[in-house]
Amino acid sequence: MNRQEATKFALELLMELIRIPSFSKEEKEAADMLQSVLIGHGLKVERKFNNIWINGHKKKNLPTILLNSHIDTVKPGNEWLSDPFNPKKIKEKITGLGSNDAGASVVSLLAVFILMSGGNLPFNLIYSATAEEEISGQNGVESILGNLGKIDLGIVGEPTEMNLAIAEKGLMVLDCVAKGRRSHAARNQGNNAIYLAIEDIERIKKYKFTKRSRLLGETTMQVTMVNAGEAHNIVPESCSFVVDVRTNDCYTNREVFDILTDHLKCDITSRSYRLNSSAINKDHPAVKWAKEKGIMCYGSGTLSDQALIPFPTVKIGPGDPGRSHTADEFIMIQEINHGIDVYIDLLSNLKMI
Repeated sequence: MNRQEATKFALELLMELIRIPSFSKEEKEAADMLQSVLIGHGLKVERKFNNIWINGHKKKNLPTILLNSHIDTVKPGNEWLSDPFNPKKIKEKITGLGSNDAGASVVSLLAVFILMSGGNLPFNLIYSATAEEEISGQNGVESILGNLGKIDLGIVGEPTEMNLAIAEKGLMVLDCVAKGRRSHAARNQGNNAIYLAIEDIERIKKYKFTKRSRLLGETTMQVTMVNAGEAHNIVPESCSFVVDVRTNDCYTNREVFDILTDHLKCDITSRSYRLNSSAINKDHPAVKWAKEKGIMCYGSGTLSDQALIPFPTVKIGPGDPGRSHTADEFIMIQEINHGIDVYIDLLSNLKMI
């Protein structure tokens, strides 16, 4: 496969991916298709759940780089003007669900892997197309890391306009319950749990975490759901609410949980502590490469598979993050072309030894 054929392969494969609904935990058909295509190209494909990966020609005593992106998508909203599973190619634009997030990265990284894995690189390459990224599921990339061996760097494909995300905020979801005392509304008695919850919600609104990150800014919180009450004439005994917390690299999720436990009066439960913030050393060869090329390095506020990967990672891919999860999602063919070129440049000039 030459460079021109690589682009043609990537575009055709992207159209096929768009045609297959691949919601989180429902990626089997998309994984089946990818597996079949790759076997047809003479590649040995490994699989676990709905994740597939390919090992390049491994050489001993060389570092290993993982090229990873995800095949799952969110569900389309009602605002789509066209069929989200019927890809439309009009001039230089391809419209379809998952085209931008993250189908363009899936196919671009794969094309680059096929082009370069047989070459005389100073490192080994592994390619993976994984599931459940949109929900940070346990049967996604996290489930295959033990099968891949030691990885020295992960290149995570997500729409970044081919800028380099060298840090990423973590996520923690809190379930909070304010507990009062039930009574008849007319008697003006009891202890209204809604009022108690409002007090804690106001504390959350006003609270400022003291440690600010150079790349990721402040750790932030938003109350996103509230639920209470059973009838107009009953003072509720409980009021539950959900808090979305985005942590910077100055705190672990557990540290933030402990701070909020001391600060709030309601009962708090964390759904998970596993999606911590991540950052790569500013002196890492991948960061040095980006700076030499004039590529912007930044901290990303959105979560990806980086949060589940324990070794150093960068996030970079074709497409605009502002298009992700939007109606009539699209990718430009030139963005895929540019993405393949930048990935080739990165792997050709990365000095891992």
